[in-house]
Amino acid sequence: MNFNLLLLIAFCISLFVILFLVAKLRRVRGQLSVIEEALEDIKSGNLNRRMLTKKNDMTRKICYDINDMAMNSQTQLIRQKQSEQAYKRLMTSISHDVKTPLASLVGYLEAIECRIVGGEEKDEYVHVAYEKACFLKRFVENLFEWVKLDSGEQIFHFELLDLNELSRNIIANWIPVLENSNFDYEFDIPETEYLMRIDTNAYSRILNNLLQNVLIHSKGSKMTFHILENDLQVKITITDNGKGISSEHLPHIFERMYQCDLSRSAKGNGLGLSIVKELVAAHKGTITACSTPDKETIFTILFPKSL
Repeated sequence: MNFNLLLLIAFCISLFVILFLVAKLRRVRGQLSVIEEALEDIKSGNLNRRMLTKKNDMTRKICYDINDMAMNSQTQLIRQKQSEQAYKRLMTSISHDVKTPLASLVGYLEAIECRIVGGEEKDEYVHVAYEKACFLKRFVENLFEWVKLDSGEQIFHFELLDLNELSRNIIANWIPVLENSNFDYEFDIPETEYLMRIDTNAYSRILNNLLQNVLIHSKGSKMTFHILENDLQVKITITDNGKGISSEHLPHIFERMYQCDLSRSAKGNGLGLSIVKELVAAHKGTITACSTPDKETIFTILFPKSL
């Protein structure tokens, strides 16, 4: 083959390669310009901006990473706004739940201090003031515990314990309370040993909050407590025959500060069940509720055999 022909072919190939590279470079420069514009747009706050790219583009990976960063930032912003709204609702609710009984407490104490009431009426005022003070004490304790749980600062001490024996000890303390409240009760706790890794204080709070919830809110006359076990899990049910919970409120009862009584005249503070849910979750368990209005409400806890 003629040397000049080979040289011409080599020149053509080189020229083609150069033109291809120039075209590629121009496309990359154009893509970089678009990327720069998109980054400025995202930086200015437009987190909805997305980069479009073709399969063979050299900047495809960069574009995908920018899109992921924008979506992650957008998700974080949404969560932040939701958290801020939830915080505002929480502060408003706390303000109401503290301000109202505190003002009432001051009013009763002022009447006693100024000798506006006397005799039996004074004793009644002292009793009401004591109840208001106890409510505030429980509210602050619940709020403090919920804050520790929500922030992840709660420290648990799990031990291998007999769930049935621990449950009997906790329930025994409630028998006088139930009888004084004219509540019938039925306890079904197996006599056999069932070992689980349990935080005693957390488990006690779970049962105490649920039983207190029955007494305060159910307006019923009977409560049953059952434990059913197998090799994989334990099932605990607490049932009352009270007014029940409507389908409107049932999905929200484990949310913080949620109260079914929209007038907020109930004695609860909307923290008890949310604390229960967090403590059950700490034991790798779940809690659910089902209810038939004017018939019964059933809380069901499922704990795995071990952590």
